[in-house]
Amino acid sequence: MNKERVLKGLEQAVVNGRKDASVRYANRALKEEMPALEAIDSGLIKGMMVVGDRYSARKIFLPQVLLAADAMYAALEILLPHIPREEASKRLNIVIGVVEGDVHDIGKNIVKSMFTAAGFNTFDLGKDCSDEEFVNAAKEHHAHVVAMSTLMTPTMDSMKAAVDALVEDGCRKNVKIIIGGAPTSQEFADEIGADMHAINAQEAVAKVRQLIK
Repeated sequence: MNKERVLKGLEQAVVNGRKDASVRYANRALKEEMPALEAIDSGLIKGMMVVGDRYSARKIFLPQVLLAADAMYAALEILLPHIPREEASKRLNIVIGVVEGDVHDIGKNIVKSMFTAAGFNTFDLGKDCSDEEFVNAAKEHHAHVVAMSTLMTPTMDSMKAAVDALVEDGCRKNVKIIIGGAPTSQEFADEIGADMHAINAQEAVAKVRQLIK
């Protein structure tokens, strides 16, 4: 089985939410001595990008996204242990959560899946997260990055409050902050003292990866 077929198989397994296929192609990638990172980047992540785009366009819905994530995680369990130690040592710790007052977490979940697939250590706080939860998690997990999201304009103030809490605690200097969600922008990120803004999961991964170059 050639490399392109294996990578396409991984991608389609995620897109179609087929855990059995994702496991089969992950094992095939290792059998063919394909680098684990290549299988993840050019197979699984490409699949999740398609899923994210289709969800944003309302061509698929939450159940399909969850099946896609399950398929991706099943393959990751096989592939991640085969990342070379020198590459694994570069893995960033990322704390991610939806800010206080907002319970919309599907976008956050897609970003979390992409972060995990990219090889980052991702700690998910869930939704409606208080300032204290962000601060405590950043310290507990020795976070390099704190990612915050909101889907609603009224809770943008909660995002600023969470950034301010990180500053007041003194741990802000040790982390980069990336924000996202429909009402947010790079201008808003600059206004509240965050470092980066991402318009989608793919951009979030790309911007965080810049930190380890």
